[in-house]
Amino acid sequence: MLVKPIHLVPRSPTLTTPLAAQLRRELRGEVLFGRADRGRYATDASIYQIMPLGVVVPRDQDDLLLALDIARSHHIPVLARGAGTSQCGQTVGEALVLDNSKWLNQVIDFDPAARTVTVEPGMVLDHLNAWLKPHGLWFPVDVSTAAQCTIGGMAGNNSCGSRSIEYGNMVHNVAAIDAVLADGTQGRFERLDRMAQNGRIGAIVAGLQHIAQRERAEIAERVPKVLRRVGGYNIDLFDCQNPRAYTDDGVANLAHILVGSEGTLAYSRQLTLSLAPLPAHKVLGVVNFPTFYQAMDMTQHIVKLGPTAVELVDRTMIDLSMSNPAFKPVIEKALAGQPQAILLVEFAGDDHAALLNKLASLDQLMADLGLPGSVVQMSGAADQKALWDVRKAGLNIMMSMKGDGKPVSFIEDCAVPLEHLAEYTSQLTEVFHQYGTEGTWYAHASVGTLHVRPILDMRRGGAKDMREIAEAASVLVRKYKGAYSGEHGDGLCRGEWVAWQYGPKINAAFTEIKELFDPENRFNPDKIVRPPKMDDASNFRFAPGYSELPHRPLLDWSSWNVRRNPLTGAETAAGSGGDKTGGLAKLVEMCNNNGHCRKFDAGTMCPSYRITKDEKHVTRGRANTLRLALSGQLGSEGLASAEVKEVLDLCVSCKGCKRDCPTGVDMAKIKIEARAAWADKHGLSLRDKLVGFMPKYAPYASAIGGLIAWADGIPVLSGWLKKQLGLAPQRSFPRFKSAFLNHARSAAGGGREVLLFVDTFNNYMEPENARAAQAVLEAAGYQMHFNTVAGQKPLCCGRTYLSAGLVGQAKAEARRTLDALMPFVERGIAIVGLEPSCLLSLRDEFLNYGYGEEAQKLAKSAYLFEEFLVKEKKEGRFHLDLQPLPGNKVLVHGHCHQKAFDAFRPVQTVLQWIPQIELATVESSCCGMAGSFGYEAEHYDASVAMAELALLPAVREAGKDSIVVADGTSCRHQIRDGADMAALHVARVLAMSLTGNAAAGGPGK
Repeated sequence: MLVKPIHLVPRSPTLTTPLAAQLRRELRGEVLFGRADRGRYATDASIYQIMPLGVVVPRDQDDLLLALDIARSHHIPVLARGAGTSQCGQTVGEALVLDNSKWLNQVIDFDPAARTVTVEPGMVLDHLNAWLKPHGLWFPVDVSTAAQCTIGGMAGNNSCGSRSIEYGNMVHNVAAIDAVLADGTQGRFERLDRMAQNGRIGAIVAGLQHIAQRERAEIAERVPKVLRRVGGYNIDLFDCQNPRAYTDDGVANLAHILVGSEGTLAYSRQLTLSLAPLPAHKVLGVVNFPTFYQAMDMTQHIVKLGPTAVELVDRTMIDLSMSNPAFKPVIEKALAGQPQAILLVEFAGDDHAALLNKLASLDQLMADLGLPGSVVQMSGAADQKALWDVRKAGLNIMMSMKGDGKPVSFIEDCAVPLEHLAEYTSQLTEVFHQYGTEGTWYAHASVGTLHVRPILDMRRGGAKDMREIAEAASVLVRKYKGAYSGEHGDGLCRGEWVAWQYGPKINAAFTEIKELFDPENRFNPDKIVRPPKMDDASNFRFAPGYSELPHRPLLDWSSWNVRRNPLTGAETAAGSGGDKTGGLAKLVEMCNNNGHCRKFDAGTMCPSYRITKDEKHVTRGRANTLRLALSGQLGSEGLASAEVKEVLDLCVSCKGCKRDCPTGVDMAKIKIEARAAWADKHGLSLRDKLVGFMPKYAPYASAIGGLIAWADGIPVLSGWLKKQLGLAPQRSFPRFKSAFLNHARSAAGGGREVLLFVDTFNNYMEPENARAAQAVLEAAGYQMHFNTVAGQKPLCCGRTYLSAGLVGQAKAEARRTLDALMPFVERGIAIVGLEPSCLLSLRDEFLNYGYGEEAQKLAKSAYLFEEFLVKEKKEGRFHLDLQPLPGNKVLVHGHCHQKAFDAFRPVQTVLQWIPQIELATVESSCCGMAGSFGYEAEHYDASVAMAELALLPAVREAGKDSIVVADGTSCRHQIRDGADMAALHVARVLAMSLTGNAAAGGPGK
């Protein structure tokens, strides 16, 4: 569910110019001229960075047209942008950036009979296909970034996707484009026999026809004869005899000159797309190859079976996938032995039996080619989707390599005829070896386009190697009569190769076409026509002189400060001349800007982006801001700057990025470092201290819990207190109760021992959860220990200190906890916790305090309550005699940290032990409460908006007769406030189900 985005007024410094002032005065959308805002739009998924003049986020079509008018009156260039996922630098430049993705994302018209849909340019591909699915249709240009890329960006790049062998490229699926020219002229570009050809539009059509006719012989000679050719402009669209004809009936469509033009010719206001019926069935055969060469050589035979897709995954990607907990079980199912490459071969259609016959034919073909038993068949939809998700994450998986050497995009889209694919890849690999590097290979074997990225260090000689490798690759492309640019467009990294590919005559014709549409060169200048050199270092993200500000981190980030040898895989420390932040900068730089964090349909990240749709409130925007801050590009304050505080303001530390970001950018942990830097420079507010030091004053609050509750019940008094503390008046004060650990005693007996780690929240605020957990464990025969030390306050994870930036105090608590728990750990006793954010700190943050092997041992012994039960039952040591619940309907919400650590499934597992239970799961991101976040007055609206994305509607729909389960203290508080429902910890539900104890631990107990 998508809600209306909320808007927050920026608090960091912003630039005021006559242009900015007029835009702010006349537009209803956002006008962003702050240095951090411009910095966030200075990059895309390429290696480049160019600071824009400013950014406008148009509120609607009228806003867009007005912004274009204002830009024209100031004679400044304009750059259209969608999700900013371009890998070649198409969406960076010194221009006014117009971001279509937030508001210009609506369906304008739909004709199911004609199988067409008209959308605005900011429409996300996955959102469109979800909208079309009930009608049995889809837009089949299925690129790997479908969860975040926009239709306008796809048209600009002439995107292709995995199934282009069946459905063609973007250019084959766009029926019409309503566009605005640089001079303000509006026109509809469509089939030539339907176009109005008066005035300015008529002159452009006549000019295009003249150029195409004049250069007909040169077009026939120089335009590559492969499907995957997206470089330059589609100058051959009038040549109906060309085997690459864009239309079935031979009538030229002028929309096709705009497709692939990278926004250099016109601004697309809306696009009419041709749709395809959804196939009723799909089957997948995964072919395992002992050598990479065989995979490439045999592709030409596989495509003769008529597959809809043939996708490559090489050994490097297999190994990296196996190191990712989310991908490992998926990729393991696809492997037979230890292949050096696999091909994902998909067949789709309406006859399932016929598709299974195709799989059998594939198996027989591979046997005939000398590889019997090499095909792993996947006919189940869930397994297929899971494996395709791994393939779609290919770029991010490749970019998860640590160190300064990264797979660099610049020759990755060269396309060659299939009969030459094996020789081309083999010879290009030899080129890589000449430069002491390897290439990572994946993607579209079916059409001879393989994404290959040599691993280069762009800080140390990488630009020189990039140039020489590109020149060597161009020789091979020409030798095999291929296309240098086969999918991701030209941009900054391939623009200069347009002239090489097409020759001087057609390159000159491209310049004429640009001048026909945009004589003042105002739309996305320096792309396709007159581009800069690909290795112009002044355009690099890591330009000459790039260096981090000295920063002494409080956490240990050294694991990121390594260099990796691409041939041997060996990792070494970066050395004294490298990172000045102890590895923190290297983690931040892991973000490749691919925009995976902008997705809405799955996973936990990023809740703040989901409610705002603002670039600064997504993991990518935060990572870019932190990189700029750490390198001094936002001034000398580094992490203590106002821009960093603002960009992390809505980060709820959900750790969704820790799991969902394929490159591992852990923004929650980075926020601890930034919060500490701010606190060190600016101090702590009273509210910060109230949150941070809760473990210290909780015993006293517990003693006067009744008085606090009484005060909260007097509106005038509680309202005044909340205002003084900066707390939301809508929130109730926490209810402090008699502490559980004050009365807990270890039970005698010879059973298996366990230590119940009762956190501050469950000790002082919800002791009934600890009582229920103890009851369950003792009923199963366990001897209890607790996190108490004689003469000391209870052991604490220190998370509240971290949230306030008090890393020193958190480390001291960790040291105290380690000292007390190590004797138990050494005896093999499990440490079991109830609150996910607290217990999982022992498995996460404790590892970054520099406590070495002790912290590692504790982390391996620490389990959430439900994780421990599942482990013990699996090992045959756990049994409970459970009875059905009075109400058997249970709705369970997973805490963000449970999801981040793949610890949510155990909650579902233990609940399913209860007889007759009907279990449903809330498909949600963060609940929005997030500790103190939802209490804070300035964050209340954002907190509620996050909850309203999925959680609260699901709880309300479940109704009062359902039991709602949520293990997080904050989650339960949010559910109580937002849906007037009491949610329970899973321990209480199990306690309710114990034989003879049906009411124990129930609501209100």
